[in-house]
Amino acid sequence: MRLLLVEDDDHVAAALSAVLARHGFDVTHARSGEEALRALLPGERSPFGVVLLDLGLPDQDGFEVCGGIRKRTTTPVIMVTARADTRSKIHGLNLGADDYVVKPYDTGELLARIHAVARRNPPHESAQGQPHAPEGDPGVLSLGALTIELPNRRVCVDGSAVALTRKEFDLLALLAQRPGVVFRREQIISEVWRTSWEGTGRTLEVHIASLRAKLRMPALIETVRGVGYKIVVPVR
Repeated sequence: MRLLLVEDDDHVAAALSAVLARHGFDVTHARSGEEALRALLPGERSPFGVVLLDLGLPDQDGFEVCGGIRKRTTTPVIMVTARADTRSKIHGLNLGADDYVVKPYDTGELLARIHAVARRNPPHESAQGQPHAPEGDPGVLSLGALTIELPNRRVCVDGSAVALTRKEFDLLALLAQRPGVVFRREQIISEVWRTSWEGTGRTLEVHIASLRAKLRMPALIETVRGVGYKIVVPVR
């Protein structure tokens, strides 16, 4: 997996890059926000799987950089910073960060978090049966009549916008990025609601029913009895 490390301290970056390389990551190091955003421009190489973003950068605040990343790509972002206050964590997650790790951290935990966000956000695929993104628009998933614009959280069916709640969108986006793959109920609750399954099962069922009704595509989300749910690719 290619990984973009945004860190202005060369010593910290060198030590972390060495660890990541030993675990099979192809690391690109950016020392500033501008350098990071430039590295994320489409190129000949495969896209980055994850961005590790420090907040204390020399040219601009990491929160601003995160906003810029979200305008360009849906690549998972993990903020890695010494800012441990709850307000900063909430702000970072609200800006679109997928996770927030406070320094000093355990390297094993960081590696586990990298793999976790990568599993939740697989690269867009264009093979048959997979969502495809129109050329030059990697943040858009297209599944038959359904279009999901990830960066601005917009959903359309046959070109008409459909108003979804925040959790409805998060749920749909999670399932739609891996059509045909069954997501366990516990996994969905953990990733969308960030809580445990206990006491939340009914909430999931209500959101699934609401999505089916709002999208007017009742067959889009299939219930896998005793397991969970999956997206069924529409045939047009």
